[in-house]
Amino acid sequence: MGIRAVRAVVECARELGIPYLTLYAFSVENWGRPEVEVSTLMKLLREFLLEELPELARHRIRLNVIGEISRVPAFVREVLERTISATASNSEMTLTLALSYAGRDEIARAARKLAAEAAAGKISPGDVSETEFALRLDTAGMPDPDLVIRTSGERRISNFLLWQAAYAEFVFTDVLWPDFGKPEFLQALDEYSRRQRRFGLTSDQAGPPS
Repeated sequence: MGIRAVRAVVECARELGIPYLTLYAFSVENWGRPEVEVSTLMKLLREFLLEELPELARHRIRLNVIGEISRVPAFVREVLERTISATASNSEMTLTLALSYAGRDEIARAARKLAAEAAAGKISPGDVSETEFALRLDTAGMPDPDLVIRTSGERRISNFLLWQAAYAEFVFTDVLWPDFGKPEFLQALDEYSRRQRRFGLTSDQAGPPS
């Protein structure tokens, strides 16, 4: 049912011309779940990738992934890397899976990259800026999210895109992810469209809602 929800949301986003869609598929913390559950989720992920490749190709959707992929089992990673390679030239939409992902972990890894570069003399500490830091994140080259949708009645962001979501709008819904579909996605987009994004400015400066 969760995979069906993925298909519905991806198809809807593609129809609407949304260029970037990121789905939180599996967190770093999820590795602590029962082994049987984790194994089943990994098998489902592999099946999803194998089944969806023709659709990704047909709709010109590029698959991307963020997170510590080295922790993903080899039998899944091989299919994942093959799918990423096969869709690399697609340009109509980028579908990103946050897999073995955690926002704090991503920020820490980016900080280690900058520290190593500074120690090697490749960058001066004084040149470290928000832009330079963002270039070391998993999402380098991607725009920050405009909207974050949180399902299942939860009112937390669960370590998701902590840096990138600084100015994102949030929509919370009680609908469980397996029950989330096109109507719920459109409802969230409608709510977003009535928001005014000010980015620290006054209402008059920011203009009408997005």
